[in-house]
Amino acid sequence: MPTIAHFDLPVDDPERAKKFYSELFGWKIEKVDGAFDYYFIETTDLEGQPGLGGGMGPRGSPDQRITNFVEVTSVDEYCDHVKELGGMVLQPKMPVPGWGYLAVCMDTEANTFGLWEVNENAK
Repeated sequence: MPTIAHFDLPVDDPERAKKFYSELFGWKIEKVDGAFDYYFIETTDLEGQPGLGGGMGPRGSPDQRITNFVEVTSVDEYCDHVKELGGMVLQPKMPVPGWGYLAVCMDTEANTFGLWEVNENAK
């Protein structure tokens, strides 16, 4: 069954946000190697076990908010299903090279969420 696999935190100042969340929650935040400005976030639950992971990158627009990504077997199939059920696809399927594919959708209640498909061959 698909479940939330990742959250994406848009930020205006990565170092300021890293300091805030690291000090507030003890999250481990590390810059991703490569050409783009993105950070991985590692969380733990109250017992110290690994929790939901996330990422942090530059805000794309002034109204961009935290987006939860649900891992699915096929972004294409789920985008079609979103539309069949009355939702909207806001950001069509796009590759994250070497990682997978994502899309951003809106449900029937105007809530945004992401779809994530793991595929190391994504280009």
